[in-house]
Amino acid sequence: MQRLIGKKIGMTSLFDENGNNTPVTVIEAGPCVVTQVKTEDKEGYNAFQISWGDKKEKHWTKAEVGHAKASNSTPKSVLVEVRNPRIERKVGDVLDVNIFSVGEFVDVVGKSKGKGFQGVVKRHGFAGVGESTHGQHDRQRAPGSIGASSYPSKVFKGTRMAGRTGNKINKISSLEIIKIIPEQNLILIKGAVPGFNGSTVILEK
Repeated sequence: MQRLIGKKIGMTSLFDENGNNTPVTVIEAGPCVVTQVKTEDKEGYNAFQISWGDKKEKHWTKAEVGHAKASNSTPKSVLVEVRNPRIERKVGDVLDVNIFSVGEFVDVVGKSKGKGFQGVVKRHGFAGVGESTHGQHDRQRAPGSIGASSYPSKVFKGTRMAGRTGNKINKISSLEIIKIIPEQNLILIKGAVPGFNGSTVILEK
């Protein structure tokens, strides 16, 4: 597995010579610095750690400064581990968008937008109980029955009800890389990825 940390810039459109429109998400990915290498002998498994994102000096801790010094870099805001890598890396190596190529399919991990506490209509797409006739009052967006009475005398776990929506880690698989702009560290991926503009995302392949 290979990973690259980046930031979601936003969405735009690409047009080919025939005028066909392809919606793409623009991601600023890397450069990421390898800050630690873990081995089977010392840690019990093979992996390496990559870091990304500048961090204000006033927020540095002595432990972070010492950890980053080994890779000749400064403390970063995001650290991600790559387990069982197919390519060996050394501390101090820099990874950028060139580890990917146009036409490849990647997985994108990000945190979805938080929408707060929502009802069943917005959270699960319920249609509501029905019309406001036959004595019903303000029932258009109600969840309806959530179980029987005497048996089983409980609500089963996993029943779709109102609750907190979004703000969860999601992985979107097999998104195609449409274009790479190395000089600006940009990757254009077909389709949408989770998160708001400016949020941190992780590219995997």
